[in-house]
Amino acid sequence: MIILLSIIEFGCGSLMFSYWIGLMVGKRLEEVRDGNPGAFNLGHAAGFKMGVIGATFDFMKGYFPLVYFFEKEYIAGNAIVIVAIAPILGHAFSPFLKFRGGKALATTFGVWSAITRFKASFMYAVILGILKLGERVYNKGKPSIPEIDAVLDLVGFGMLGGLLFLSSIESYLLLLWMLNFAVLLYKRKKDMNVILKAKMVK
Repeated sequence: MIILLSIIEFGCGSLMFSYWIGLMVGKRLEEVRDGNPGAFNLGHAAGFKMGVIGATFDFMKGYFPLVYFFEKEYIAGNAIVIVAIAPILGHAFSPFLKFRGGKALATTFGVWSAITRFKASFMYAVILGILKLGERVYNKGKPSIPEIDAVLDLVGFGMLGGLLFLSSIESYLLLLWMLNFAVLLYKRKKDMNVILKAKMVK
């Protein structure tokens, strides 16, 4: 059962809604900014409303299947880790894009909203909001840089992990956080390299 549910979740996660919406409006997201086929680049290329639509779909594919499985009591305990990481992996390594998927931020929000009833995702949203507000103030309103945004995503998720640890949540959720962090880190390694090279040049 767990294997079947994980396959279903991976398949849901691999549906690249933002990328396909971009194609529908004549935008190829691999040619926008950092080439990430996600909602943020969709919004940058096709406007705020399109970006919100893409983010909503990417969120829902992480949220609704898990909620359904919880309600039916198909998964519990350690099995949650295997099933919950699957849609994140599906988005990050989508077979529809030759396994070159997106950065999985919206899907991560969907997954954590499902398994913690929005508590962890709300904390992450607040952390990201504070971090990105600080970055905007520091850069005095200059246009956002995708590499900086990617690093802030990681820093924020790391801070969320610290809060989860301090709250003494179940050990399997900490394991899920670690796996999720590893995926986010891997998908942002190029962004981190760009930032580090820029710092070295300075």
